[in-house]
Amino acid sequence: MRRERLLARLLRRTAAAALIPALLATLSCAVGPDYRRPEAVARMPERFEGAGVTWRRTEPASAAMPKGPWWEVFGDPELNRLESEAASANQDLRAAAARYAEARASADVARSGLFPRLAAAFSATRQQDSRNRPLSTTGEAAGKGFTYDNYTVPFDAGYEVDLWGRVRRQLQGARASEQASAADWQGVRLSVEAEVAADYFTLRSLLAEERALAASVEAYRKSLELTRNRREAGLSSDLDVAQAETLLNAALAQQPALEEARLRFVHALAVLVGQSAPLFHPDEEALAGDPPLIRPGLPSTLLERRPDVAAAERRMAAANAAIGAAEAAFFPVLKLGGAAGFQSIESGTLLSAPSRFWAVGPSLALPLFEGGQRRAGVRSAKARYDETVALYRQTVLKAFAEVEDDLAAQRLLEEQYERERAAYLSAKRQLELAEERYRGGLVSYLQVTSAQSAAQAREQALAVVRGERYVAAVSLIKALGGSWGEGPASAPPDGPSGRNRP
Repeated sequence: MRRERLLARLLRRTAAAALIPALLATLSCAVGPDYRRPEAVARMPERFEGAGVTWRRTEPASAAMPKGPWWEVFGDPELNRLESEAASANQDLRAAAARYAEARASADVARSGLFPRLAAAFSATRQQDSRNRPLSTTGEAAGKGFTYDNYTVPFDAGYEVDLWGRVRRQLQGARASEQASAADWQGVRLSVEAEVAADYFTLRSLLAEERALAASVEAYRKSLELTRNRREAGLSSDLDVAQAETLLNAALAQQPALEEARLRFVHALAVLVGQSAPLFHPDEEALAGDPPLIRPGLPSTLLERRPDVAAAERRMAAANAAIGAAEAAFFPVLKLGGAAGFQSIESGTLLSAPSRFWAVGPSLALPLFEGGQRRAGVRSAKARYDETVALYRQTVLKAFAEVEDDLAAQRLLEEQYERERAAYLSAKRQLELAEERYRGGLVSYLQVTSAQSAAQAREQALAVVRGERYVAAVSLIKALGGSWGEGPASAPPDGPSGRNRP
């Protein structure tokens, strides 16, 4: 008999020892597909057509990294100041930071599902039992109702054994969503930084146009005065005076539109840096010089830091994890629970040993019929994943297109600027010759007015193209993920305030 008991005990221990590894193996797996990033496009180009930059995949860790003060490459102290103010006071940035904090908290909520839940409570009640309850209708208790106090101090514990990986899949999805939110935050930050720089350079370009127009107005005034004097001397006609007045009035008519446009960009900058528009007065200086030229030979890691691509990739990972969480709903849910504490009808004996109670045991729940709810949940999760894959690939394609567009814009605007500059110098020389010949009585004033109009138009066009070049440089840096922080491969010595070129 003793030998049989020993054998039975040995068999139980052997069975338990065999079950433990099996249980651990079950806990280490999770239903649903493991995440593998799909190819971004069917055919991945090795280089951009517009520059020798090699494509690399986006990584969430690098995309969430601070990009650094890329705008410092422009060498403009006022721009540096505005970017610093926007980083600390822009409301869109604060909203994005709050969304990121919310995503981090959601990930912490999902992580809490991996741990047991403990709770404590205290209750003190006075109650009377019904006289008609079963125990009050028989024996000595028949027809009697008991009134008594009840004091309880319970401690409850519960734990869901994550057999099928539902909780772990939810945690994977929450962490991926947190990383996507971090990339979104960096995307908003990059957009704000680029918008500040673009608006600032556009503002300075408008100032250059205004100053060029003001110089033309002053020249037209002097020309009108000269023409009137020549008419009084009998050297010019009324037609010459009318032509001079037309040029002056046409130039004056352009000033309100330029001022309105400039004020609009001042107010837009005020919003970006978190200030009230009436109280915002940036240092205003006309734009001059050349922007830094982003040439081929940029580091191949630039594109992997595009925040929008990183966010789209992380949303794919979150959607993939949601499939596993949905499939886990088909399997039983095992929970371990327990309770212990003190209970007594007298407060004085509440914490005594006889007042102790406890209960412990597992529970197993298996859904049997829910009208196809679980299958529909899996189909919904898979459809959501397919959507995120399509959005990811679309984001990558747009990233390629934006970089190619901005590379082409940089190249073509540089060519246009050189041609506009040559045209301006030619128009300026033509005006000088026309004025000289007019003073010598060799040509009519019509040729002077024509040369003046051409010179004014070319000077304003030159200012516009210069501003577009600066904005294109900002746009290209943004398209490359804002990580162009090590400076260009080659840049001219004069910054945005340079005076060595017209």
